[in-house]
Amino acid sequence: MPAPRTLEALARHLSALPASCGPVRLVGVDGHAGSGKTTCARQLAALLEGAPVLHLDDVACHEALFDWTERFTSQVLRPLERGRSARYGVYDWVARSRTTQAVLPPAPVVLVEGVGAGRAALRPSLACLLWMDMPPEEAWRRGQERDGPGQRGFWDRWIPAERAHFAADPSRPCADFLVRERRERQGWYEVCGRTGGAPVSPVNMTLRIAQGG
Repeated sequence: MPAPRTLEALARHLSALPASCGPVRLVGVDGHAGSGKTTCARQLAALLEGAPVLHLDDVACHEALFDWTERFTSQVLRPLERGRSARYGVYDWVARSRTTQAVLPPAPVVLVEGVGAGRAALRPSLACLLWMDMPPEEAWRRGQERDGPGQRGFWDRWIPAERAHFAADPSRPCADFLVRERRERQGWYEVCGRTGGAPVSPVNMTLRIAQGG
């Protein structure tokens, strides 16, 4: 399918898709850690009249960086499939415990952002999958700069775990659209149609979103 030319057009496209999880159009925003998933999801949510966003960082934990499919399915997918609000514990990465509970309403569009949002177990429930198309080394460097030296130990564990996850369960080949940051202008992105292979230099379609990760 042709790629939307602007973020606004992408939002309109998402709104027009058939529901994929009960009454909800569930949209995954996947990519390497540090690639800009949160920023993209935040901007899309604003264009979608405040669509709710689930951050997979709230679902994962130190002991289960990627082993959260069962929790996500039981606490999020099943309620949404029935048209009910989902309730799930939010993990505090400093306290190392689930200290609060989040409520996710069955809105017309719900965004799920985080590494692994496009995993095979979730794809049947997604109306659309976006991939933040940035080479892993560049994304990880940005993520480590963002988090600071205090999180070096965490990143030493995270990077091998992320490599193993995507080696076993790649999301990029299944993405409906790729979102790429323009190297010559930080904070500008392009939406491209799905392609195979490694991230490449962007062409043509430009969209503006705020800087951030």
